[in-house]
Amino acid sequence: MRSLLYVPANSERFVGKAHARGADAIILDLEDAVAAADKPAARAALADAVPSVGQNGAKVFVRINADDDLMLDDAEAACRAGAYGLYVPKAQDADTFGRLAGFLGPVEAELGRAEMVFVAIIEDAGAVLNARAIALGPRLMALSLGGEDLALNLGAEPVPDVLRFPKLMVHYAAKAEGLLSFGMLRSTADYADAAGIAEAAAEARRHGFDGATCVHPAVVPLLNAAFAPSADELDWALRVVAAAEGQVGAFVVDGRMVDAPVIARARRILGDRSTHS
Repeated sequence: MRSLLYVPANSERFVGKAHARGADAIILDLEDAVAAADKPAARAALADAVPSVGQNGAKVFVRINADDDLMLDDAEAACRAGAYGLYVPKAQDADTFGRLAGFLGPVEAELGRAEMVFVAIIEDAGAVLNARAIALGPRLMALSLGGEDLALNLGAEPVPDVLRFPKLMVHYAAKAEGLLSFGMLRSTADYADAAGIAEAAAEARRHGFDGATCVHPAVVPLLNAAFAPSADELDWALRVVAAAEGQVGAFVVDGRMVDAPVIARARRILGDRSTHS
């Protein structure tokens, strides 16, 4: 999932076009993009919105509300609509995900559908420090850090210098527990800065991030390009794997030593190619 595009669940115009944007995943938003008075209608719209945005094969997530009086109703509506998973904001601990999993289990059994997966959105300083414990929650597929909310919590500005360290902390927590990690080392709000986004996405991939969210469809192709192997990377990986046949121990490709971790990285790049082709 190189690109995950946020779409307000109650916007017929955006929902109607989302399937054609080329994103690997669509996140139908019931939280920040929807006014309080419109949240019940947005939830009801999921029944049509989920199949609409997923018709070209994109994975469909729903960002639910964290409020207790909304969370479970949002989750059930997303489940019944056929969403692949939930984006869960303001994650504080693993218990929230246990509660969601316990609630959804009977609904999924009734529908005869696969279990939904969860993505935890970490949005305050305490949750950043607790990220690895949060990553132990059931059904978690990935972690992500909400830069704008974290900056608000810190009383800081959501600029790269502020967000870099906490985003990497959450990234390390995800990787330590074998989860995917979504994000760039900057805010997603400045979607008009195409050059900056392309550079930030390439940097994130170098750090091992798996993809990133965006709030505007113009960013989707930038993320798809940045989080997929380049032609040069593929050429290098093919040559490393070919050279490894019959080799015992370390050897040299392009003047650099190749050993087991390097071969494994080359094979992972070729696996990424098959995923995105």
